[in-house]
Amino acid sequence: MLGEYKGISVRVLVKVRNMTAGSPLKHILGIAMPLMLGNICQQLYTVVDASIVGKGIGVEALAALGASDWFHWLFLGIVQGFAQGFAIPMAQAFGAEDHGELRRYLGSSILLAAASAAFVTGVALLSIRPVLELLSTPMDIRPMTISYLTVLFSGIPMVMAYNLMASLLRALGDGRTPLFAILMAACINIGLDILFVIGLGWGVASAAAATLIAQGCSSFFCLARLKRISFLRLSKEDMKPEAARCRRMMGIGLPISLQNTVIAVGGMILQRFANPMGVSFIAGYTATNKLYGLLEVASLSYGYAMSTYVGQNLGARKIHRIRHGVRTGAILGVLTSLAIALCMILFGRNIVSLFIDLKAPGAEEAVRIACEYLTIMASFLPILYLLFNYRSSLQGMGHTFIPMLSGVAEFIMRVGTVLWLTRWLDYRALFWAEVFCWAGAVAILYPGYLNVMRRMWYNPGEAPEESARNET
Repeated sequence: MLGEYKGISVRVLVKVRNMTAGSPLKHILGIAMPLMLGNICQQLYTVVDASIVGKGIGVEALAALGASDWFHWLFLGIVQGFAQGFAIPMAQAFGAEDHGELRRYLGSSILLAAASAAFVTGVALLSIRPVLELLSTPMDIRPMTISYLTVLFSGIPMVMAYNLMASLLRALGDGRTPLFAILMAACINIGLDILFVIGLGWGVASAAAATLIAQGCSSFFCLARLKRISFLRLSKEDMKPEAARCRRMMGIGLPISLQNTVIAVGGMILQRFANPMGVSFIAGYTATNKLYGLLEVASLSYGYAMSTYVGQNLGARKIHRIRHGVRTGAILGVLTSLAIALCMILFGRNIVSLFIDLKAPGAEEAVRIACEYLTIMASFLPILYLLFNYRSSLQGMGHTFIPMLSGVAEFIMRVGTVLWLTRWLDYRALFWAEVFCWAGAVAILYPGYLNVMRRMWYNPGEAPEESARNET
């Protein structure tokens, strides 16, 4: 059954949202809430994945997953950065009601995503052993870590496909389809985890395989929904790459990927400091890092909503709505982070215990480390939510240079804290490094946002690509 959107025939099963009119709060929540539910489910099946491995195989297996966390996130962040960046011009074209330009950007993004995924997959697989050696991953867990990463990295093209399609749907204001996709993936992933790890005893590599199978199912679900949107039907002309368009998309996507890369490298350096501290410390450190996703789940959701909201309103040249929306996003973020922080501080030990078999050797030490780390991060969570609000808003306006600088600031603060404060804080320097890196990023982002808004306010006709060039 078909509906009408601005004269364009659209399947009603896919609801797009024009965010250039009406309440910013309503639009932000309309995108963020389904995404938040989806991210919660995604993080829950990540938590369940770690819990099944930790309780079903042992503390060593949980430590093996933890030893790969930042290394895995390095390539995941690159993929997500490209997908998010490619979607920003599409959100702007949709806000400007230029569906022809939207299709041309979509065609170019498919070609760029395929090439990027192939390159990233090759680099990831070739770097597993040398990087684990560089990180001083303990030898008793290294074989499990290698097998886990080999399976995960083999599925990078599928991960790219899902992230590109989900980013496009969010750029059109459709938060429901990615939600349903993640719900489906969560159920499949948990079911396969139980079957592969506990039922069949196939080890940590099977947990990675379960994740990829679930990701593939969610990708096909998003593809089926996108095919129902008539104004996204591509012609042969739309699939012809144009140099100027590709340069603009890479000019937005590459800085986001580089920003994620710098952040991940900083995390890997922290992992290098954590690995020699023993399996119990790594397991506790891993348990809290798995909960990190739950801590930031709402901030990611608000961030994607802000990127879409700002991108559409920039395309429509409604600068006053951008300012109003960003202020609304900041308030929402702070209030939400306080509620999450309170829950984590009150119930942190119970949550952490889900990952660790308390009867196993070294389990009590792992729980103590995890709770201490969790309390420190939760206490300063509002800083993280402000970080995502301003970073995503700048990215939605096509300004990716300042967010990239904020990633560099995170790297400097994260590594500097460990190098300079370890002698006074001992292992706790690893925990405080996260808080200090958030603060360093906000110190770059907020003044940058004010400067960009000031320029756009006095020159509202400035084109997004011109504005991005001027910031450098």
